[in-house]
Amino acid sequence: MATVELRFSALPEHVRTARLVAAAVARRAGVDEAVLDEVRLAVGEACTRAVGLHQSAGITAPVKVQLIEEEKQFSIEVGDEAPRIAPGDRAPGAAGDDLEAEEDEMGLAVISGLVDDVEVTAGENGGQIRMTWPTAPPSAVLA
Repeated sequence: MATVELRFSALPEHVRTARLVAAAVARRAGVDEAVLDEVRLAVGEACTRAVGLHQSAGITAPVKVQLIEEEKQFSIEVGDEAPRIAPGDRAPGAAGDDLEAEEDEMGLAVISGLVDDVEVTAGENGGQIRMTWPTAPPSAVLA
């Protein structure tokens, strides 16, 4: 299992770099060429979401991206350190929170539309989006 890990400051200008690296590693891992645009878009959306969560919570820790090559699949994990609270625990009437929640749901909907296998976890220590794509057998991948 090969893993590439990126860490970048929570700034929008670094999202493009994460997208480019993810596409290059996905190609090398054997992800179908026709799916690489979806990989780029999904990683861009997940990283943009993480950057926004860090910025809105005032978190200076870097956004983490892991690109994991396994035997028959390629996964990307985008992690943030923004704490989440359950929707029922929010203070009533917090309009800003409602807008942020809507934007968050929209971003997750876009990712779910691009990637068939998505897992989203969140808690008081942050969250993670794990996206997985199938890969071609090593013999089918050109060096």
